[in-house]
Amino acid sequence: MLKGIDPLLNADLLYVLESMGHGDDLVISDTNFPSDSVARETVHGDIVRINAPTAARAARAILSVLPLDSFVPNPALRMEVVGNASEILPVAAEVQAEIDRAEGKPSPMGTIERFAFYDLAKKAYCVVQTGERRFYGCFVFKKGVIPPDGN
Repeated sequence: MLKGIDPLLNADLLYVLESMGHGDDLVISDTNFPSDSVARETVHGDIVRINAPTAARAARAILSVLPLDSFVPNPALRMEVVGNASEILPVAAEVQAEIDRAEGKPSPMGTIERFAFYDLAKKAYCVVQTGERRFYGCFVFKKGVIPPDGN
């Protein structure tokens, strides 16, 4: 365990988060997502697991060290509910609250259709699988930058 680092951020996840560059995508997946097979097609090539019981708890840990991209309109995306793209399920609302908390302001997520999400996930840097059991607990975060000191 390290001082000042969320204890859910294990060595594998910290390595991946540090290795990512500006604009790289990180997928946070629920337990039903085909995380292992999709992860094999990502840049990292292997699934990364986080011992978080919910997507929101995983988001809190990840966003404690990962800046979101400020150069794109929606640096965070949620998988749309099939047949009702505008529906916001509790799991998405909880992750949205963590994003807003980390950003210090409202930063609404964009949405992406289920199969388009799968396609985007395969092109991501990595897939992080959580213990989230609720449906549609799948999200994409685009890594931003940390400015130099004094800016």
